[in-house]
Amino acid sequence: MTRKLQPARSVKGRIWLPGDKSISHRYALLAAVAEGRSVIRNYSTGADCAATLECLRSLSVPIDRDGNEVIVEGGGLSGLKAPAGMLDAGNSGSTIRMLSGILAGQPFISEITGDESLSRRPMKRIITPLEQMGARIDAREGNFPPLRILGGGLNAIDYELPVASAQVKTAVLFAALSAPGWTSVREPLPVRDHSEIALGEFGADVEVEGNEIRLLGQPRLTARELTVPGDISSSAFFIGAALLLPGSELKIDGLGLNPTRTSLLDVLRGMGADIRILDRRCKYGEPIGEILVCGPESARQAPLQGGVIEGDMTAAVIDEIPMLAVLGAASADGLIIRDAGELRLKETDRITTVADNLARMGVTAEVDPDGLRIPGRQSFRASRLDSFGDHRIAMAFAVASLKANGESELRNADAASVSFPEFYDLLDQITEA
Repeated sequence: MTRKLQPARSVKGRIWLPGDKSISHRYALLAAVAEGRSVIRNYSTGADCAATLECLRSLSVPIDRDGNEVIVEGGGLSGLKAPAGMLDAGNSGSTIRMLSGILAGQPFISEITGDESLSRRPMKRIITPLEQMGARIDAREGNFPPLRILGGGLNAIDYELPVASAQVKTAVLFAALSAPGWTSVREPLPVRDHSEIALGEFGADVEVEGNEIRLLGQPRLTARELTVPGDISSSAFFIGAALLLPGSELKIDGLGLNPTRTSLLDVLRGMGADIRILDRRCKYGEPIGEILVCGPESARQAPLQGGVIEGDMTAAVIDEIPMLAVLGAASADGLIIRDAGELRLKETDRITTVADNLARMGVTAEVDPDGLRIPGRQSFRASRLDSFGDHRIAMAFAVASLKANGESELRNADAASVSFPEFYDLLDQITEA
């Protein structure tokens, strides 16, 4: 689908965002192996989280869905049944990696695959620890989907993650639910801790000390009623729109403010962004709140100062880099992004696709093997853009088009529906022409 995109004068209003994708996946997976009926409200409307529900249905988990409310009838850790066919994770790396942890503990054979993009994404990071626990996993070239998993009979392990990855950590912890004894996972630096929080909410015995997480296997998980916070990763695009356009004032309420996820706000504030937290509270173990984002006072004022993103900070904002790159081009001093080689392994090679679309808009960007160098104070030219099938590229450049000097077009705009079907409607709701 090609979408026409108009420039805007400002963004104003107050919005609530769909449920956080990371938390939605985890709540659904744990509800499936808990005992009883769980109700999950504000479940993510994206295709990725729908893929998780479809996989669970194929494992004989009864699931009803009405809009963003999901009811899961869990049958406990032994309640899943062998699927009749191949499980399809679609485009969702979260689904295939985290569900593989659950499947590793099941005493049957399961196979899971995804679309063409997902089939190119490496899985060795989860295969290695799950095999150490006792699962047998076959993969294409030992690394790529489809995965064939023979589970059951797992052992607890002490595992040190070679790289920081919340999905790999989660796969090990979810497998550990079926392994007697204490499993320990150590991470090189703290990453999002939604799994630890959700496991505790469902009744697992979880201990966290520094960078080590310990889980006692074979717990009796209990069904819960939960509400998913608004997705802070999705908020990046609306925050970006407000910062790009002068005179903007945008409130986002019910937003997840887990400190392992708020590095985006830290980076933007460090670059001079006017972002304020108006209300902070805690619900189901997750911090949430309302934020206020204000754009520059006039068109002559750069929205941000610019800066350098590298090292641990790059890892913390890896999903938001397409939007940050757009903001960097409009900033006073430009933006340098380093240590972002992981971007080449996403739904697209995001270093290349970001640079490609910036060039189409007349924006200069120097490509490095692991990042980008983007000079500041650049203008955005109306052009024909392409998401290349990547949801974050689609949304980042839909926002960039708001700053363009005329109407732009975005090919494959429907890629945004993978994570955020309401994105364009919500963007239209708050933009002022």
